[in-house]
Amino acid sequence: MSHPDSVVEEAPWRVGLHSARATALPGLVLITAAGLVVAAYYFSPPVHAALEAFAAFRIRGGFLYSALTTAFFAGLIPFLYLHFHPGTVARHPWPHVIFFVVFWGYKGVEIDLLYRVQALLFGDQVDWLTITKKMLVDQLIYNPFIAAPYGLLLYAWKDAGFRWAAPLADFRAPRWFWRRVLPVMIAVWGVWVPSVCLIYALPLALQLPLNSLVNTFWVILFSLITLQQNRPAEAA
Repeated sequence: MSHPDSVVEEAPWRVGLHSARATALPGLVLITAAGLVVAAYYFSPPVHAALEAFAAFRIRGGFLYSALTTAFFAGLIPFLYLHFHPGTVARHPWPHVIFFVVFWGYKGVEIDLLYRVQALLFGDQVDWLTITKKMLVDQLIYNPFIAAPYGLLLYAWKDAGFRWAAPLADFRAPRWFWRRVLPVMIAVWGVWVPSVCLIYALPLALQLPLNSLVNTFWVILFSLITLQQNRPAEAA
């Protein structure tokens, strides 16, 4: 029993740095891919024309597009990877696909709404001041105080076999935010601060599609981080 306790009591910034180091290379690949999309939009006329045509389709799709696209790219594809990978298949049986698809389908609508509200508040310009304002709201308010807390609780519920006893006991224990949210946010910021700057560098209609591209791979990393984080609570 001493080993789980020692893991939980490890300084959150150290836990976060472990996760950040583990996700550094994949995160760099994600950021580079997102950067190439943004660069192609602005400097490649054929890509610009194709993305503008896609933006018109995306606008017509509305929130239904947001839910279905994110459910597929951030839910179904990461689940299939985790289910068929030898190292994670045991912890991601087929019933978990419902969780992934429903959770990320809802997240698609939520993220789309966030982007729309920010466009109303700060405008849809792509200058550095506007991008910085949106990034700060995204990463210092929305993510640490809304998205990460309930996302971590729901992932802990999933990892506990869809039973609430262990996640709620851990939530009620002292310093839950310090122990659980802060370590994850350190890894999140390493990937998502530059990623959301690139996302907000595109017109509003193309922001969610780029988010879905990044999330396809980020959700796999996030699932591995939370799976590792939840093991001490399960062992206890």
